[in-house]
Amino acid sequence: MKTVGNYVFPENSEEAKLWIPQIRTHALSHNVLVAAKTRIEGKWAAYIRPVPGNNHEFEAARVLTDGTKLSKELALILFPCFKDIPYAL
Repeated sequence: MKTVGNYVFPENSEEAKLWIPQIRTHALSHNVLVAAKTRIEGKWAAYIRPVPGNNHEFEAARVLTDGTKLSKELALILFPCFKDIPYAL
């Protein structure tokens, strides 16, 4: 595994089988959620989507699959914890 910033990423297929992405969320309101996720290639991205607001932890998966990708500049404001990792364009 290789470390980028404070996060670990796989370097081969065996490590990739054990790797777990890091997911963070930020609620802009009760019904608007932003979710960020590290990617296996050593990058990350953040997405935004309206949600019912019943359970943000559960709703994050839908934001990551169906949300609109944020610009790098806005994503870094909301998720400074990922600042040392390249943003997936």
